[in-house]
Amino acid sequence: MNTKTKAISKYEEFVSGSRFSCFMQSENWAKVKAKWESEQIILSDEFGSIEGTMQILIRKIPFLNTSLMYSPRGPVCDLHDKKVLKRLADSARLLAKKYNAFLLKTDPMIEVSDKEAVENLKSVGFEYNENISEDHTVQSLKNYILRIEGKTEEEVFASFDSKWRYKIRLASRKGVVCDCNSSDIEHFHILMKETGERDGFNIRSKEYFSCLLDAFGDNARLFMCYAPDGQAISGALAIRYGDRVSYVYGASGNGHRNLMPNYLMQWNMIQWAISSGCSIYDFMGIPHYDDQKHPNYGVYQFKKGFNGKVVVYAGEFDMVFSRLKRKEVQLMLRLSGYKRI
Repeated sequence: MNTKTKAISKYEEFVSGSRFSCFMQSENWAKVKAKWESEQIILSDEFGSIEGTMQILIRKIPFLNTSLMYSPRGPVCDLHDKKVLKRLADSARLLAKKYNAFLLKTDPMIEVSDKEAVENLKSVGFEYNENISEDHTVQSLKNYILRIEGKTEEEVFASFDSKWRYKIRLASRKGVVCDCNSSDIEHFHILMKETGERDGFNIRSKEYFSCLLDAFGDNARLFMCYAPDGQAISGALAIRYGDRVSYVYGASGNGHRNLMPNYLMQWNMIQWAISSGCSIYDFMGIPHYDDQKHPNYGVYQFKKGFNGKVVVYAGEFDMVFSRLKRKEVQLMLRLSGYKRI
C-alpha cells in the first residue's frame, strides 16, 4: 500500500466514523463526480490523530483561467472548534492558489439554529448566504430524518402512522416483492425517466447510477419493487455511510399505484439501516414542506407518515478568492441559462 493509498484509507476511516460526516465527503463520492477533480484536506494533531478533514471537488471554468471549488456537506469536524476550522480554512486557501480558484462553496450539515457554528464559519472567512431560496441551493436545505438508534424493527414499525403500516402490509398482501437488485439498473433508469417526465425534472444517466453503485460497493444498494407479474414498478438507490442510510434517488412508474410499492420499498431500506446498526435513516430532501400549495408538498406528506423529524440546515457558505472572476463566471452562467453560483 503506497503513501497516498494509506492516507486515503485513514481519511475514509475518520470521515465514515465521524458524527459530522456525510457520504458526499467520502472519496467514493469523488469517483462518482468524474467531471470534477478532487482533493482531500487532512488535519492531524501532534500525535498523528486526524482532527478534521474536507473533501473539495474542483471544476475548471473554460476560457476564464479559473476554477470553482465545492465541498459538499463539508468540512468534517466539530464546527464549534475554531482552531481546527481555521486550519481547514487556511489549507483551503492554499488549495485555491494551486487551482487558481475564485470561490469555495460549502454547505455543512449544521442546523440553522446552530448560531455558534455559523459565526465560526464567518469568522474564518466564509460569507453566509442565508437568504437564498431553497430552489437555488446545491443541496436541500430541509431533510426528513428518522432516528432509529437502539430501536428494534418492531418498535420502529409501530411508530409509523397506522395508515402507513396498513399500506406496507397491503403491498405484501398484493404480491409486491421488494428485492435488493443492483443488476436491474436498466429498469430503474426507465422508471427514473417516467418520474422525471411526470414531475418535471432532469434525470441522471444510466451510467451515472452504475458508477455510484460501483464506487460505494456494498454500501450502496438498489432496491426494486416488482408487481406480481414481475414488472418493475418502483425503485430507489440508498447509500450506507457512517451512522446513517440515506435515500438518495427514487423512481416509480405511472401505473400500479394501488399496490403501494413505495411504502414497502421505504420499509425495506429502513430495515437495512436498522440491521446495519445505523442511528439515522435519512429520507433526504423535503423542499417547501411548509407550503401546502407547493407541488413538492406531497413529498413531505409521504415521508411524514414514517414519523421522523424535519431538520433545517443552515445552507451555503462562500469563501471568495476573486470577486472579479466571480462576476465573470456569473455573467457566463447567466448567458448559458443558469441563475447563480
